[in-house]
Amino acid sequence: MSNTDRIILKGMKQNNLKDVTLEIPKNKITIFTGVSGSGKSSIVFDTIANEAGRQMNQTYSTFVQGFLPKYEKPDVESIENLSPAFIVDQKRLGGNARSTLGTRTDIYTFLRLLYSRVAKPFVGYAHTYSFNDPEGMCLTCQGIGKVIAPDFKKIVDLTKSLNDDAVLFPAFAKGTWYYNSFAESGFFDKDLPLNEYPKELLDKLLYGHGEKVVVPHKDGTFKTDYEGIIYKFRRLFIDRDLSKHSENTQQKVAEFTTFDTCEDCHGKRLNPKSLSSTIHGKNIDDAVHMELSELLDFIQTITESEAQPIVEEMSKRLQNLIDMKLDYLTLSRETTTLSGGESQRIKVVQYLNSSLNNIIYIFDEPSTGLHPRDVQNLNKMLQKLRDKGNTILVVEHDPDVIEVADLIVDVGPLAGSHGGEIMFTGTVEALKEADNLTGKYLNRPIEWNEKPREATEFFEIKNATTNNLKNVTTKIPKNVFTVVTGVAGSGKSSLVFTDFMEQHPEAIVIDQSALHKSNRSNLATYTKILTTIRDIYAKKHNVDKALFSFNSKGGCENCKGKGYTVTDLAFMEGVKTTCTVCQGSQYKEEVLQYELDGYNIVEILKMTVSDALAFFENNKITKTLATLEEVGLGYLSLGQMMDTLSGGECQRIKLASELHKSGNLYILDEPTTGLHMANVSELLVLLQKLVANGSSVIVIEHNTDVMRQSDWLIDIGPEAGKNGGEIMFSGYVKDMKNVDSITAKYLFKSR
Repeated sequence: MSNTDRIILKGMKQNNLKDVTLEIPKNKITIFTGVSGSGKSSIVFDTIANEAGRQMNQTYSTFVQGFLPKYEKPDVESIENLSPAFIVDQKRLGGNARSTLGTRTDIYTFLRLLYSRVAKPFVGYAHTYSFNDPEGMCLTCQGIGKVIAPDFKKIVDLTKSLNDDAVLFPAFAKGTWYYNSFAESGFFDKDLPLNEYPKELLDKLLYGHGEKVVVPHKDGTFKTDYEGIIYKFRRLFIDRDLSKHSENTQQKVAEFTTFDTCEDCHGKRLNPKSLSSTIHGKNIDDAVHMELSELLDFIQTITESEAQPIVEEMSKRLQNLIDMKLDYLTLSRETTTLSGGESQRIKVVQYLNSSLNNIIYIFDEPSTGLHPRDVQNLNKMLQKLRDKGNTILVVEHDPDVIEVADLIVDVGPLAGSHGGEIMFTGTVEALKEADNLTGKYLNRPIEWNEKPREATEFFEIKNATTNNLKNVTTKIPKNVFTVVTGVAGSGKSSLVFTDFMEQHPEAIVIDQSALHKSNRSNLATYTKILTTIRDIYAKKHNVDKALFSFNSKGGCENCKGKGYTVTDLAFMEGVKTTCTVCQGSQYKEEVLQYELDGYNIVEILKMTVSDALAFFENNKITKTLATLEEVGLGYLSLGQMMDTLSGGECQRIKLASELHKSGNLYILDEPTTGLHMANVSELLVLLQKLVANGSSVIVIEHNTDVMRQSDWLIDIGPEAGKNGGEIMFSGYVKDMKNVDSITAKYLFKSR
């Protein structure tokens, strides 16, 4: 292999990397393994991806660079033979109410073109079928399919009388001018509960208008137009431009509104002319609401010669999505509702449609959200991208994905300051023989819960019909560890997060959403231990505790306690650079003279959770640190900014705060995301501890190790979308052995 066939990295010191040198073969699949925080991402994202992006940007003019993202130069001695890199991460596709799967993938563009060519009657060209174009959109909802409407239940409590505060909207509440305009009109009994009003009178209170009334005012009486509560709310806050109100008013009003389906287009987004045109009796709205596999069958029935090039391109794109097991989605699905795993697979499909090669594709745990069955399709996709002449780098923990690697790089041995070294490079077979953590876990025997807790009391879910659920009624046992599983799109989230949560609102959800409140929030400020640390410093040195806050008196005056400055380059985007005065510490120089057992406040914030736990003796601090250590986050530094944490890390911080509570109902969404096999074992100990403390734990999960350790398993399927939504199994996990389900095949599969 010649030098140009390898990416050569020398002297990597980014984050916790310890002067690492590594060679990665091009046009191969290289998978990086190791425990969370070991340094995998420091190599793949912070060094390789960052430098590829930085060098690509430098090929553009200074003016163009001003519109491109900024990449800091990584701490590495040298990098040779780098290619352009695309990161395929798990960030949700986002967008707005106008962004759908169809618009994001351009398949809807082809569908509009198809309808303009062969649909009958002919009503116009492709733009006539666009809900983002005035020619095609429903003018009532402006092509969104929904309209803002008053949330009736939040504005009025019908069980109360006017005198007992039946009006919940503060601006219309008792004592306000608006309240007097209807309550003092003389039409209503203010002591009678509203649900006892005759229908005509209640309608008048809520929707009436057009009459003149005389109402009391501080200066006597006042003649005004009578308006009912909901009618007035609509006129003031919906029918007029809300953006003209203050931001505070907008936020308050938003709490009392909801989205209702548009009454004119019934949620179809298009106007009657666009919807009148059909192919084989189906209009374009019918088509976008078909599941992708159904849509593929539909367009392949179109035989007109002028449509064939469009049908061929659409078929290729649809098939790629179907191959990624996204067949249960529809083109009408809003991108804001897609999960991180679904978003990642959609991005992958777009790259598969590309003819580019000699590219580095970097994947961040692509198995996230995938059932073991679907991992095989993922592996084929990785191989397909490689075989087009590309280099594939994958950060991954799933043993089934690891199997497809041409080369494995294992980073460790542990996390944080105890990681940052290359423990192994070689094939899967050689890794299984290696004396390191990953190798040992690949070889360990399958462990089952031999003594599941007995299920005696149950939470009930009745007649669940959300999305694809087929009128499901089932029970989830209390005070045990329950796993809900099934292929992606089978109905797990619909069952647990919609129907179950509606029927059991007391449940505490521990998900992977971000924790940071601001870009100044770090682990120490978030957990509030910095408050105690500041008190200790202030008491010891008899100074103001505000000195030890970078948000107050102790903050570097040059960067205002941020640790960086932004340089205004006029026509270019501002550039962040480490503050030259405080060197990124965020504190002013005079604060650093105050020490605690030889450590100043900046050095304390550089400590890891594990190091700080050994250093401090204050019970308030050690109690918090101990729970973070317990959930496997000992490698994080106290000063780590919250907006740099992964979803899995955020979830474990939330878990830490609940760890020693009892008697609660917890729901966790794929908690093994981002976890090495060794970390999964630690997580299972924690979940079992929650149950042992008297709580009920429900986990949505695809990891077979987690399933095998459960007390109770619920499998939803058999497939996804319209072919899912049924309970395939509910019971003790070992009783599933003879059940005909996809999950059972993988659950009882030997390694």
